[in-house]
Amino acid sequence: MSVSSAFDRLAEYYRRHGLRSTVKRARLAARRISANRMVLFYCDVSTLGRSKEGLPGGLEVERKTSANQLSPSDLNDFLNVWNPGLARRQMDERFRLGSSLWLAKRDGALAGYGWSLRGGTVEPHYFPLGQNDVHLFDFTVFERYRGRGINPLLVTSILHRLAADGADRAFIEAAEWNRAQLSSLGKTPFRRLGCARKSTILGQTFVHWAEEKTQVQEKGPVPALRDVAARAK
Repeated sequence: MSVSSAFDRLAEYYRRHGLRSTVKRARLAARRISANRMVLFYCDVSTLGRSKEGLPGGLEVERKTSANQLSPSDLNDFLNVWNPGLARRQMDERFRLGSSLWLAKRDGALAGYGWSLRGGTVEPHYFPLGQNDVHLFDFTVFERYRGRGINPLLVTSILHRLAADGADRAFIEAAEWNRAQLSSLGKTPFRRLGCARKSTILGQTFVHWAEEKTQVQEKGPVPALRDVAARAK
């Protein structure tokens, strides 16, 4: 998430929750930004195949490639997670780039969502992606549906769908402080690649890898992963 998006979200939080809650939120955000190491994960999607099992508990996953494919109800729920105007602009930009929006629906109601983009990333990444690589990003489960295991089910469903589409590898990352997200990804086919911190200065992205990266790479099942990460140094 860019710095401008973070401030936009904070401003919307202030509008909805008031000053005291916003100050607490800002302090928490500052601590998170100061410790902005991300844990990166990868999946050799080509080995998965399409899942033949249905999703439990009335959960369904739908893929959308344009705003016109969303029902009015789903669009309203999606836009009102935070600032509707900013969310709309962000959504339109991502669709223009060729991103897919994946909706998790329980008993017909929108419960959460996530994005994917094949062959690139919306923002500068930690390393270049190949043409058949897919980046997954910005996953959200609505508050009233949390604690039901929806996020790992959504992620796993997407990975199997990408396998059926002929994707090679998938990548995703989560903040090192976000224990809930890290735990959730541990219940999916994703495997930990390593920790990294990045910064973008004057259009140039600088990446600092933790020492664990090389060890994880050597154990990983993706033959070309070492070469991909090396180009990011």
